Amino acid sequence: MSYDFRTIEKKWQKYWEDKKLFRTDESSRRKFYLLEMFPYPSGKLHMGHARNYAIGDTFSRFLRMKDNNLLYPMGYDSFGLPAENAAMQNKIHPEKWTDGCIATMMEQQRKLGLSYDWERLVVTSKPEYYRWNQWIFIKFYEKGLAYKKQAPTNFCPKCSTVLANEQVVDGKCWRCDSVVEVKSLEQWFFKITDYAEELLADLDKLTGWPERVLIMQRNWIGKSQGLSVNFPVKDLKKNIEIFTTRPDTLYGVTFMTFACEHPMVLELVKGTGREKEVRDFVNKIVIQKRVTRLEDKEKEGIFLGRYAVNPLTGDEIPIYVSNFVLMEYGTGAIMCVPAHDQRDFEFAKKYNIPIKEVIVPEQKSRRAEEQKLEHAFEDEGVMINSQQFNGLNSNEAIKKISDYVEEKGFGRKKIHYKLRDWLISRQRYWGTPIPIIYCKKCGTIPVPEKDLPVLLPDDVEFTGEGNPLASSKSFAKCKCPKCNGEASRETDTMDTFVDSCWYFERYCDPKQNKLPFDKKKVSYWMPVDQYIGGIEHAVMHLLYSRFFTKTLRDIGLLSYDEPFKNLLCQGMVIKDGFKMSKSKGNVVSVDEIIEKYGADTARLFILFASPAERDLEWSDSGVQGCFRFLNKIWNLVEQIGYSSPRLTESGAGRLLASSPASRSGEIGDKKADEDLERVKNLTIKKVTQDIDPGSGGHFNTAIASIMELYNKLNSCQDSVDSSQLRNCIETIVILLSPFAPHICEEMWQKLGYKDSVIKENWPSWDEKKLQQEEVSIAVQVNGKLRGQIEINIDDSKEQIMEAVKSDDKIKKYIIDKKIIKVIYVPKKILNIVIGG
Repeated sequence: MSYDFRTIEKKWQKYWEDKKLFRTDESSRRKFYLLEMFPYPSGKLHMGHARNYAIGDTFSRFLRMKDNNLLYPMGYDSFGLPAENAAMQNKIHPEKWTDGCIATMMEQQRKLGLSYDWERLVVTSKPEYYRWNQWIFIKFYEKGLAYKKQAPTNFCPKCSTVLANEQVVDGKCWRCDSVVEVKSLEQWFFKITDYAEELLADLDKLTGWPERVLIMQRNWIGKSQGLSVNFPVKDLKKNIEIFTTRPDTLYGVTFMTFACEHPMVLELVKGTGREKEVRDFVNKIVIQKRVTRLEDKEKEGIFLGRYAVNPLTGDEIPIYVSNFVLMEYGTGAIMCVPAHDQRDFEFAKKYNIPIKEVIVPEQKSRRAEEQKLEHAFEDEGVMINSQQFNGLNSNEAIKKISDYVEEKGFGRKKIHYKLRDWLISRQRYWGTPIPIIYCKKCGTIPVPEKDLPVLLPDDVEFTGEGNPLASSKSFAKCKCPKCNGEASRETDTMDTFVDSCWYFERYCDPKQNKLPFDKKKVSYWMPVDQYIGGIEHAVMHLLYSRFFTKTLRDIGLLSYDEPFKNLLCQGMVIKDGFKMSKSKGNVVSVDEIIEKYGADTARLFILFASPAERDLEWSDSGVQGCFRFLNKIWNLVEQIGYSSPRLTESGAGRLLASSPASRSGEIGDKKADEDLERVKNLTIKKVTQDIDPGSGGHFNTAIASIMELYNKLNSCQDSVDSSQLRNCIETIVILLSPFAPHICEEMWQKLGYKDSVIKENWPSWDEKKLQQEEVSIAVQVNGKLRGQIEINIDDSKEQIMEAVKSDDKIKKYIIDKKIIKVIYVPKKILNIVIGG
């Protein structure tokens, strides 16, 4: 008979809430800050969410039972484009839509039995939170970390609005199907590049982060040592600055190319008669996703009608704009050396651009005629066609040419970072308003702190045309705080990544109204001891959060350098070989599983099916198997029945004492008791080590060991002492409780305990009891199993053979036979090879 999970789960969820069991305050106990990346409230939880939260909640329950003062909060990253889209599609205000989604997700999270301190709830779209986004922006502005400059945007001419990358579909506006253009607008940036070196160097401190995440951040920051060189533009008083790590190839430059986003492109093409052609090409390329522009596909470009001059040779070289250069690489303009770069080689061949060799293999003094080259030579070699540097090894020439360029004033040695300043402007409504006022008389002025927050207005219409804030009469116009004259507000809102850069600090002091948070409280809880989230956040969110931590430290709000000590990136949930998605038709509803099997079964399967960091393959039969296992434990506890527990001495890691049971007074087999005690201690050790956050979340093997203990108990329950039986059952319930909390609370009560199981101390193991004195081993004769014998674990091969010869079932197979060889695998198997 299945247990009544619906009634039990509602009962204990109400109990936890009524008793405020998960509320947290600062104390003298050892603190532990556990956090999952907070979700965007899209409406309903998916299995990826459920997995993330099940991992975190399992850690949380274990840590509480280990007597940690645990901070385990939840909130919602609730600003963003989907809410604004929903407003247009459903004629509903973004706030109302967002609040409804939050309510739905909170209900589902409660149904999963997640043990958050809900009194610390943070919702980023509420003024009490985004007020402090604005306060931080102003502090950045005062320190020169927030500034405005021209940057390209995706612009729909029909809707007269800027589009996010995800709103551009096949080069067209998602709403009206118009062809999207590139338009340069003044936009706000955060100067993250000021912290590039520290962000890179401090990665070495993050020993608790996955190496793949560290590699991704190092690559994103992209430190390079090289040479900055200025190439004059013919007939214009302009220079094109490039950055190169290969100064040895400077004499082989035969063309230059820009990234399509580079602001000089449209400047240089003016007056050449090629404006429309170039603009059309730029529009086509810019709206492509950056990742696709780096793929191994055909290189495209267009001549700008201008030439640059190689400062070392005086050669005039054509200037192109192409699809394979990104603005964030180098300066957004590159020198191209087709003889020594395969990508440049292919481009030059396509557009009939000269190819000039300047390095050849050491065994050759000269290669074949340049135009007949079949591919670029990219290795180390000997310099040719490079004036006074001919004959040098190319590696040696790097330094000498760099020195020469600096000496002549053509450029300078430089450390370069691939990292670019963070563009935070968004021409949308549902985000934090940027707290800046523009006055014709006083200029650009930050909103005074006493006037924060700058609230989002209600008198807006979501038509998809233009920026809603710019059309709001109550918002766009204002008085200058300096001269009281007519002024206007900044109508851009902030990138939602700003919201998620410091929310973890707000959890430490969520009701604070004088500062973003109290430094003393943050110093107690931070940094986060264990952070959990998807690998897709490896760069943007995690890098920006690290940047914010360092800037807030420099403002004086924080006293540490890094926000997250340890990072766990959980895998995806897969079904039928693909990530769960509506488009694939393979989504499994969280509500559906909870309704059919209960939250404990859902949690147990999610945690049992795969290690936390690996992808999880969904299995309906696996879910059913977990449900059956919980019912087996339930039925075993039912057999024990109610009794009044006797507790042993208290203390961290105490084992529960035996209590009178229905079999009270029965004396078990001493050997069976000792064997069960050994397996129980082994299980406690295994589960403790695997469930500890430091292990990385090996919940699958922890659960497997609990199942093995149950199987052992089930096989020997008729031969062990009744007190030993009960003791083992109680241990199973405690060990299982972080994974399946509702049923374990109910079973704990059935065992006669009045308090919540979460108030129990986590059991410890006895190393002495892990040792096994005797073991059963299989005996094979010529590879065929002939029986099993009990041996002492220290017995020699010769002693074991004596035991075999005395065993009535086995000795008949070797009597009068010639023993050729005896192979013994300690504690497992003995194989006797006979002949004749």
